[in-house]
Formats: sequence, C-alpha cells, structure tokens
Amino acid sequence: EGKRRDLPIVITLHGGSGMPIPFAVGCRGVFPTFTEQFIMVYWDQLGCGINDYEIADSFTVDSYVEMTCDLVRFIKKDFSQNRIYLCGMSWGSVLSIKTASTLPKLINGVVVWGQITKNLFFNQEVYETLHKAGLSEKKMRRIRTLTPDGFEPKELQFFTGCIRKYTNGYLNKNGKKLSVGKILLGILRSPDYSLKDVKAIIINGSAKSTKIWSELLAIDLQPLLQDVTIPYHILQGDTDIVTSTMQIREVVEKSNNPNLSYQIIENSGHIPGAEGMDVVLGALKKITDEGSI
Repeated sequence: EGKRRDLPIVITLHGGSGMPIPFAVGCRGVFPTFTEQFIMVYWDQLGCGINDYEIADSFTVDSYVEMTCDLVRFIKKDFSQNRIYLCGMSWGSVLSIKTASTLPKLINGVVVWGQITKNLFFNQEVYETLHKAGLSEKKMRRIRTLTPDGFEPKELQFFTGCIRKYTNGYLNKNGKKLSVGKILLGILRSPDYSLKDVKAIIINGSAKSTKIWSELLAIDLQPLLQDVTIPYHILQGDTDIVTSTMQIREVVEKSNNPNLSYQIIENSGHIPGAEGMDVVLGALKKITDEGSI
C-alpha cells in the first residue's frame, strides 16, 4: 500500500513469531502517515493472520529466513527501480539481520525495534529486574529452575507473564499507549481479511511450535550484527529487558561498524507505544532520505 509507485518500499517483519500487529495484512488504510512516504508491504508470516497454518517442528528459524528472502526477491522483481528497506520488530529482528546478511545487494537499509541478540529472557538483567519489582521468592525459584534447553511451554509463558505483569519490560506503563483499538477496528473493516483471519491474529498455528522458541533461546546474532554491511538502525525502549537494551548498547559500541547504530527511546519497553511508532516512522524517513542514521 502506498501513494505512488516510485516510493521506497518498506517490508514489515512482525514479532511473535505469529503476532502480526501492528502491521498486519488487514491494515490497509490504517497507517496513512507511513503510506504517504513509503510503499508498505504488510506480511502475515506463515502461521498467523491471513496465512494461518499449523507450524510443525520441521519449521526452523532459517525456514522463515528463506521465506523472507523469497519475498524480497519477489518484490524486487516487480519494483526493480525502488529501494527496499526492512522494518522488523522483536522476532522480526532475527529475520531482518539474517536476510540483510544474505541479500545485502537487494536491501538498502534496516530499521528494527527490539533487536534480539543473545540470552533471550535467561540473563541476569531479567532476574534482577524481577527481584527488584518484588517478585516472591517462590516465583523467583520457579523461574530460576528453567533453562533455555529444557522448559515446558506453560513454564515459559509463566516467565514472560511475570515480566509483563511486574516490570516495564514489555510495555512501559509511563509511556503513551498505542491505539490498538483503532488498529483492530481498521482490521475488522478490512477488505483483505475475513473474520477467520482476524481471529488468527491471536489464535493461530504458530502457537504449537516449540522448535522456533528453542532456537531463539539459544541464538547469538552478535557476529552478524557486528559485520552488517548495509545501514542497520536499532530502536530500543529504555526499559526493554526482553531484548536487552544494555546488550544492544554494548554490541553496537564494541563493533566499531559505521553501518550499525542504535537509539534509546524513553518511557518505552519491548513493544512500542504511540511515541515509539512515531520514532519508527522518523527513523524510516531518515534512513530512506539519507541512507544512514
């Protein structure tokens, strides 16, 4: 969706996996401030939304990287003269760096919110933040018994639920909230979605996949980030402990790579609020205008 065919193209890579909000396929008309300046490619990844499908353990992180690369090639074939950028969020940041490293000649730049690096969830910063938030010793012991290579899905859900409830790690309670109701209303009115597709934004085939989560908990993307060869800008909420802002600062500053940069947004967590979305728009505008940030 875009105002003119010659605009830069932004391919959105949502979080989850399996959570195509805010940039879902059914969002045509919802983000005019973006589509005035870019051609937005909204993609519901396999396993959710309009592409709902039961994701078996045969699917891996690299399966999704291959699908992302296929999408980039497909878009480039139809828009051969347009510059192409990626906009990833959380899980989408994994696809962003892996695709940027695979197809550097087809992608002109990347903006991500909440970059995954390594030690997702299972790190001292998360434990200390939960402890300072007043989590009971019983709950802390339950969390500390979990390991990245041995966990039950319900136990990981308990862990992430504690981060959501007791900290500003996911959503910063002091920041201006994103109007999810407005987005959902736009989706419900979408000519591109059926009610089944709307339901599959939340309840979908991605939920049954444990293989992807096991890979994410063991992943280390620092080497790819440090060696990235195209402009790659990371936006991080100041209270984000899901994808550690402290880690991002360390990785970027130690890399000495002029292509890699970061920006910390106050009163923001792992999920961008209203101000965060404004920052995403500004970062995309700057990287498409100047080639770097």
